[in-house]
Amino acid sequence: MADSHGGQPARRSTRAASGSACCWALPTALLCAYGFFCSVRPSEPFLTRYLLGPHKNLSETQVFNEIYPVWTYSYLALLFPVFLATDYLRYKPVVLLQGLSLIVTWFLLLYAQGLRAIQLLEFFYGMGTATDIAYYSYIYSVVDINLYQKVTSYCRSATLVGYTVGSVSGQALVSVAGWSLFSLNVISLTSISIAFATAWFLPMPQKSLFFHHLSSQRLSCEMKVMDCKNGAAVQDHPDVQRAPGWEDETKVPLNGEGHSAEKQRQKVDIVKVLKDLWRDFLQCCSSRTMLCWSVWWALSTCGYFQVINYAQGLWEMVLPSHSTDIYNGAVEAASTLLGAVAVVVVGHIKTSWAMWGEVALALFSFLIAAAVYVMDTVPNMWVCYASYVIFRIIYMMLITIATFQIATNLSVERYALVFGVNTFIALALQTLLTVIVVDASGLGLDIFTQFMIYASYFAAISLVFLVSGICSIVEAYRRQEQVQSRSPESQ
Repeated sequence: MADSHGGQPARRSTRAASGSACCWALPTALLCAYGFFCSVRPSEPFLTRYLLGPHKNLSETQVFNEIYPVWTYSYLALLFPVFLATDYLRYKPVVLLQGLSLIVTWFLLLYAQGLRAIQLLEFFYGMGTATDIAYYSYIYSVVDINLYQKVTSYCRSATLVGYTVGSVSGQALVSVAGWSLFSLNVISLTSISIAFATAWFLPMPQKSLFFHHLSSQRLSCEMKVMDCKNGAAVQDHPDVQRAPGWEDETKVPLNGEGHSAEKQRQKVDIVKVLKDLWRDFLQCCSSRTMLCWSVWWALSTCGYFQVINYAQGLWEMVLPSHSTDIYNGAVEAASTLLGAVAVVVVGHIKTSWAMWGEVALALFSFLIAAAVYVMDTVPNMWVCYASYVIFRIIYMMLITIATFQIATNLSVERYALVFGVNTFIALALQTLLTVIVVDASGLGLDIFTQFMIYASYFAAISLVFLVSGICSIVEAYRRQEQVQSRSPESQ
């Protein structure tokens, strides 16, 4: 009898632990499946070739100067509304919107004809890109804080594996099996449709970062957060076990049937949320380190988007695909995998980023500028490919370091805010650059001149941070000398 009564608490504890594990495992598995299938797009590395080929029969000027800029404009226009709507609607509806946007994109890519139709396609692709934030933030609303690091690594790995599988399979089907690019787009549409169907089974969250809280108290514990979009993870403060508003998932139903949760939820006040966001943003900007790394993030991401958006166009001009085999898929896969390795390696580098960070940014930004310059000036396809891989590896490594520095001692809310603002500024700059350099209504420059400007852009970033870094080091040494000179006097 004693054994029987003594075993009941243990059994209850086991059931509770099992229920808790199930509560986070199911939405994580579903979200990872969504991320994987959404990223398996074997046709994407060959998009430019497809648009210029007989399937669409568009001219180079139409593709580079009239179609591709639409993505930048739509992404910028939709980013802030989507950022707020994602939190207000509690993630899942926006995840579904992303899947639907990508389905429309690839359906138009298969069957639409003409300049206006392909421009509409780019708009929906911009919507799909803007709603990507829902994928990376959904999981934090349905799992406990001490699981953030684990689930973030799972979700990020799913997209990386999916993108790699898509690139490698696309390359194999084109080079070995001789499949048409139309067939690759059919596979991409099928994979995205599977992802969309999977998203319907995601549980509806009861909480979100800004608009919906399960209690009146805000999440006050400071946590270390790293950017899941760029290959990093989320790490909690070691003292954090539970925070107000993030109750145990075994007590919070995810299907919307919890009446107590409905009673506790705060009344949504959009004006108040916007005021809080603005106040938090100003506080974040008061840190020189935060400001420095955020400026680099915004500036470099602007240039990065431009290079990856038009790299296929440059490759097409260096070596037209109709005259030879191309290996865009293999190059994209290699750059993704090597970039992921660089991200892991940089996480183990121990150095004083506060002292040498700006100089490091200057040095590596110069290497990025050199890689883009070589891509533009050396008329050899393999050199162009290699330079592109180096470019992506360095950027992924630096953006991870920037994430470390920005996210240190930030709460999830503030990190999401800083990330959103940095991305918005990057897109605003990219839009300005696109209007002036790329768009047919602006200068409408050819692809080689564009890449020369991008190389000069990164060189200017390098110069700015080199000057700033040298000034910071000199100032730090002067403060150190002043402290040392005062020490003997005080003795």
